[in-house]
Amino acid sequence: MTCNSKRTDWLNLAREVLDVEIQGLTAVKSQLGESFVQALTAMAECKGRVVITGVGKSGLVGRKIAATLSSTGTPSFFLHPVEGAHGDMGMIRKEDVVIAMSNSGGTDEVNTIIPVLRSLGATVIAMTSNTVSAMAQLSDIAIKVSVPREACALGLAPTSSTTAQLAVGDALAVCLMEWKSFGKDDFKKFHPGGSLGQRLAICVDQLMHTKGLPLVREHVSLAAALQVLNDGGLGLVAIVDAANILKGVFSDGDVRRLVCDNALDGNQTISDVMTTSPRRAVVGDSSAHVLDVMERNEITVLPVVCEDDTLAGMVHLHDLLGKGELRFSNGHNGEAG
Repeated sequence: MTCNSKRTDWLNLAREVLDVEIQGLTAVKSQLGESFVQALTAMAECKGRVVITGVGKSGLVGRKIAATLSSTGTPSFFLHPVEGAHGDMGMIRKEDVVIAMSNSGGTDEVNTIIPVLRSLGATVIAMTSNTVSAMAQLSDIAIKVSVPREACALGLAPTSSTTAQLAVGDALAVCLMEWKSFGKDDFKKFHPGGSLGQRLAICVDQLMHTKGLPLVREHVSLAAALQVLNDGGLGLVAIVDAANILKGVFSDGDVRRLVCDNALDGNQTISDVMTTSPRRAVVGDSSAHVLDVMERNEITVLPVVCEDDTLAGMVHLHDLLGKGELRFSNGHNGEAG
């Protein structure tokens, strides 16, 4: 094998590969139909485990799908078909659902164990490009996952086909999350050691901003509030009274609405245009709860208050998702304008 070090269009080749992969996903997207829904229903109603089996690259993808399912509320594990044929079939229960993966649908190692799986009472779902293959015919349900071509120049190395398998596995996992109402608190339980799980487990006051908060008083002009909003960098300015009680908020979105309505007058007071009684987090709320509120209401920044509505800080969506610094704060240090 020689190295074509003189080639200079590597970026173009890489982009061509991605284009082929995208074309494959587009094709698979159009293929999804009733069989996908049938497979999803069987998995959602499964009283046992979802077992993934396959060999080669399909087996590697299957291991990832099993891991994704397990971490999102659907108990799952990978069974190598050869090991299954040599004693590991004892792991299968009649309540289980098995996803057999093979691009061609003609993988002997997998097809050999499918009749045994069904004889044990398990429901078998085939994931294959060939819905008239032996695997599809042996299974209870067959999901078609067929790509126009592999991204490999030789058309031999599993590339587009394995990407498509992985994507369909992700689609099943996400649909199951929605079916089971799998939320942030559930995710935290399954990821106690992960960085996101750790962040969602702590109180919001450990992540909120407390210093240099963008604050103004109710009597200031809109022009002055806009300057504070621009300098604050959070996309939100809080309006407080002399006792630091939260009275309202004004956001980047509010600015856009005023501009679109041709109603932006810098001389009016901020109290005339602020959002009164805004959504807020309370000191002591879990980060998981706050994240759920923000995503449900499409909010990027929330004020955080004490029980008496005294402003304690502000939290940005990025702080909850781990894209900001972890702060261990001890109180409010901002100054009202």
